[in-house]
Amino acid sequence: MTEQMDTNVWQVRAALCELLALSFRYPDSVLAEVVSSGEWVDAANELALAAGVDWAADVQESADQGDAEQMLHALRAEATRLFIGAPEPVISPYEGIWRAADDGGEALLFINPHSMEVERFCKSCGLSRPAGTNEPLDNVATELELLECLAARVALGEDADAAASAYAEFMTSHVMQWMPRFAEKVQEETRLTFYRQAALLLARSLDVLV
Repeated sequence: MTEQMDTNVWQVRAALCELLALSFRYPDSVLAEVVSSGEWVDAANELALAAGVDWAADVQESADQGDAEQMLHALRAEATRLFIGAPEPVISPYEGIWRAADDGGEALLFINPHSMEVERFCKSCGLSRPAGTNEPLDNVATELELLECLAARVALGEDADAAASAYAEFMTSHVMQWMPRFAEKVQEETRLTFYRQAALLLARSLDVLV
């Protein structure tokens, strides 16, 4: 029974990380569809309940709903403003930028010790940058995808001890060093209900995901 319970916990963690990663990747038609249809909120409520995350009670606004094409345009406009910017984003989605600021300096994407450490960590777990892309691996969505992958390995019993150890190390050494502040900043700065809800879910989930 205990082993089955542990498996269920890791399955929920993997699913929650998957939803959060989808939420903070650059918006595509899949995200626009689930947000506009209300499926995102339904999935978030279900996973939060399963994980023991106190989230739904604090969601006082309904999700942004409407036409999926219009939603995609709105999501991309806000994601660009928040996370890409011109010339600077409102909020950096990269760990290395946050950690360099903590160290009292400026960081270039890729070329900073924290970003390089994430890159090495991902490679040690058998994960690398997809072919044809040039996205730093310390992006918030990519780090959540790594946690999803490791949690899924534990749930499936694939070298579970090593995967669980890597998961715990990455949470402590990387995710918890910056992502709580990232989530708080998104809640403060966003103009869209969706990103406010996603950031709140991320913030509330981090303590449970550890």
